[in-house]
Amino acid sequence: MSALGFPKTPSDKKALEEGAVFSPRFDPAGLVTVVVTDAEDGMLLMVAHMNAQALALTLETGIAHYWSRSRNALWKKGETSGNFQHVVEMRTDCDQDALWLRVKVLGHDATCHTGRRSCFYRTVGLVDGKGTLVDDGSKPLFDAEFTYRKPSS
Repeated sequence: MSALGFPKTPSDKKALEEGAVFSPRFDPAGLVTVVVTDAEDGMLLMVAHMNAQALALTLETGIAHYWSRSRNALWKKGETSGNFQHVVEMRTDCDQDALWLRVKVLGHDATCHTGRRSCFYRTVGLVDGKGTLVDDGSKPLFDAEFTYRKPSS
């Protein structure tokens, strides 16, 4: 558990948008949205969420931690797959309610749980008034079924 805390969001808009104090604005669920890109080539890798603990651990360790909304649990990215995300730079937007991480992915250089480099491997289109998905052809970089299999009892 991290001891790092974050100050209350300043009521002064100028202090929030131009000041030097990092005071992330967590949503009512206690989360902030995080956009993650590759530090070298800028590829969009994933969008995730952090609670205060995940954010503090990320700042303290330099390894990305997130809050899994589906598992309702803290998640150290790469803990199972070995594809840790080393944070090269963290930025916040103007009103501090979103973060941008530029990362170096270790391991297989894959971010998605499907084994692909990016979670954004499908394009969205419209055909005959219906939304469609088309795979961009990117292939998994590791065997996700093997890596994430549940141990048999």
